[in-house]
Amino acid sequence: AAELAIKFLPPQRSLEVVQVVGPQLIGIGKHSAAAELYLNLDLVKEAIDAFIEGEEWNKAKRVAKELDPRYEDYVDQHYKEFLKNKGKVDSLVGVDVVAALDLYVEQGQWDKCIETATKQNYKILHKYVALYATHLIREGGYSQALALYVQHGAPANPQNFNIYKRIFTDMVSSPGTNSAEAYHNWADLRDVLFNLCENLVKSSEANSPAHEEFETMLLIAHYYATRSAAQSVKQLETVAARLSVSLLRHTQLLPADKAFYEAGIAAKAVGWENMAFIFLNRFLDLTDAIEEGTLDALDHSDFQDTDIPFEVPLPAKQHVPEAQREEVRDWVLTVSMDQRLEQVLPRDERGVYEASLVAASTGVRALPCLITGYPILRNKIEFKRPGKAANKDNWNKFLMAIKTSHSPVCQDVLKFISQWCGGLPSTSFSFQ
Repeated sequence: AAELAIKFLPPQRSLEVVQVVGPQLIGIGKHSAAAELYLNLDLVKEAIDAFIEGEEWNKAKRVAKELDPRYEDYVDQHYKEFLKNKGKVDSLVGVDVVAALDLYVEQGQWDKCIETATKQNYKILHKYVALYATHLIREGGYSQALALYVQHGAPANPQNFNIYKRIFTDMVSSPGTNSAEAYHNWADLRDVLFNLCENLVKSSEANSPAHEEFETMLLIAHYYATRSAAQSVKQLETVAARLSVSLLRHTQLLPADKAFYEAGIAAKAVGWENMAFIFLNRFLDLTDAIEEGTLDALDHSDFQDTDIPFEVPLPAKQHVPEAQREEVRDWVLTVSMDQRLEQVLPRDERGVYEASLVAASTGVRALPCLITGYPILRNKIEFKRPGKAANKDNWNKFLMAIKTSHSPVCQDVLKFISQWCGGLPSTSFSFQ
């Protein structure tokens, strides 16, 4: 009847008929028939709407393209909305990848989101890597967040800086990392920070305070990774202990109670009792300060003329369990009662605390050894990268340990030093 009306009635009457019949056809699910009617009267938008309502997307697109291209975006928008509402993300990827990625995020389909984003450009990929990393960190999964950056690289985007800092802080604060088994976690942190610092050098952030802080974090991560590697080889026990001691100069960025505990326990294990006593005493003072919520009562006299900082952040919580704190308390008390130890840190030929890079009397700053973190006073081995050097005895000790133990983690440390410092010095002997 409607078709007859269009044929034989004047245009105004045909329009009235179609405006009544079209919606009725749509109402009974005959969307195509309604669209055909509309097209007979050149009602392009009404025809497109009928196809859209009938989910006949290809027809809607074709009508827009052939009869009125202004409506192509209109159809696309509706199609995207349809796919989003139906949760058909896989189809949405082909139409609007960012909308699809956002939908994956909403649905918590993170693996799918990152997998899809890897096929896009670097900028899009890293937007979603950062979102996922933030989500993981909130859930306490800093190591999975770190793994994302191991896999995808660490761009020098300032908006990512807080993510990198948080991964670093969570890792240096977490228990169970002072061991040979933790090597690969530390190596991952080190490698990501190295990648970030290399990217920073080429960015507008080069030599900014943020860049300098990340270079320090890289050095710290290298010390921790090297310490874990050294803990896996008996003859490197003193190297591991020295690294724990060297880390004390970085307690602005590390939980001070944990750092002093680890340095004290390591010194005690290798028989450096004076050092152990002073560090563990400091550790106990710090645990009391954490309970009291203030560092004001700390006595700094043991650390005068050293580069161990006085002004450090108060740790937010105790990082060492109660049982271990009690053991330390008992040992420190026993040693105090015996009065057999001098409460002074060991000094070297400069007349300065042996692990201090700076000589207080002259202000001369020594370079830290890449293997132990201790100051290099003589027998220096220089590397191509400025400011990177090792003490020859420590270097040879490390190489010898690799030769005798074939430790893969120590070999990995060497491989990293080579990358970081522009190759190994020609004095190194090679080992396969």
